[in-house]
Amino acid sequence: MTFSVGVVGVGQFGGQFAHLFNLHPGVSAVRVVDELPERAAEAVDRYHLAGSEPSFDALLASDVDAVAIFTQRWTHGPLVEQALRAGKHVYSAVPMAISEEEIARIIDAVQETGLTYMMGETSYYNPATVYARKQLAAGSFGRIFYTEGDYVHDMDLGFYDAYQYSGGDRWKETASYPPMLYPTHAVGGVLGAVPAHAVSVSCVGVKDDRNDGVFDKEVSMFGNDFSNATALFELNDGGVMRTNEMRRVGYPSHIRESRFRFFGTEASFEQLAKVTVWQDKENVHDISEQLETRPSMSLDDPSLANVAPELRDAFVSGLSPVHDAERLPEEFRGAPNGHEGSHHFLVDDFVTAVNSGTLPPVNAWVAARFTLPGIVAHQSALRGGERLPIRDFGDAPAIR
Repeated sequence: MTFSVGVVGVGQFGGQFAHLFNLHPGVSAVRVVDELPERAAEAVDRYHLAGSEPSFDALLASDVDAVAIFTQRWTHGPLVEQALRAGKHVYSAVPMAISEEEIARIIDAVQETGLTYMMGETSYYNPATVYARKQLAAGSFGRIFYTEGDYVHDMDLGFYDAYQYSGGDRWKETASYPPMLYPTHAVGGVLGAVPAHAVSVSCVGVKDDRNDGVFDKEVSMFGNDFSNATALFELNDGGVMRTNEMRRVGYPSHIRESRFRFFGTEASFEQLAKVTVWQDKENVHDISEQLETRPSMSLDDPSLANVAPELRDAFVSGLSPVHDAERLPEEFRGAPNGHEGSHHFLVDDFVTAVNSGTLPPVNAWVAARFTLPGIVAHQSALRGGERLPIRDFGDAPAIR
């Protein structure tokens, strides 16, 4: 079986994903749409795609079977729901949505239409998460009782350029996006390994003091002045998860943006920028080489011309030894990858789910557990760290 895909937004990451969808043997054709028609035309030419559409509405009115959404992060919820209601399967970049209400509407739409929804959370396929998932399945951790997931990305390392690229003259209004409304690269890496979900949170936000118009309440379309935030979550299994979302930090985020720690009663796992260790009650084992990714393309590749040099590592990092490369389509060999080898798996899992009628790993219910904790954490920070409950939408249905 095959199906057609319409890619919405072919900027920095969207173009690469259009290329991967086009390579996949389970996809029959790829069309694109972008606010800048010339960017859509360039993607069609560069990746030999089927063509373009003039607007999102035109794409939904076309005969494409699925859409893949790579628009601004606060726009995903309504676009996803609209696409599902139009009868399209949906792949969405992170985050799932920016409010509990938007999340609920997506889950309702998935249930009512029976269509496939997948959130493209890279950390589910992060080598650290893959390794931890395998160790937990083998019983090596014992009981995991404490975890940490951090997304550590300084604004100075490429984010100014990225927001100017996507936001135009008024980019500072959107560059102030609240850190905890983009929690999935931290939360997803933990909950992608540990079968639990957050039930409550207390969060503290750090107000920015750079005074450059970013994270300025008077400028921000979100009324946000937090550049960093730290949240402590209670999990339903009695464990604890801590998450840091940092946008002002002296840390080499171009080397590793997301990093994780898992502590169990029998063993633990800890990760820094260049070193990862597995520890039991007797010794410390350096496992860095197992989690090291290999470049999938040159940092100077022409397709990265519009990407800030500090961000390019995220576009080229390929597979690591811990990844199961054998399950990927042969057509992906040598193709660009990114976010520590996740892009190939993201595309393959979505295509497989649509063609087989099965639930993808990061389906709507899992995506809610990766996304909503951060939304509630931000509300906690606005209320001085007040501990707040987190709604759970339950497990995905076993059979759709």
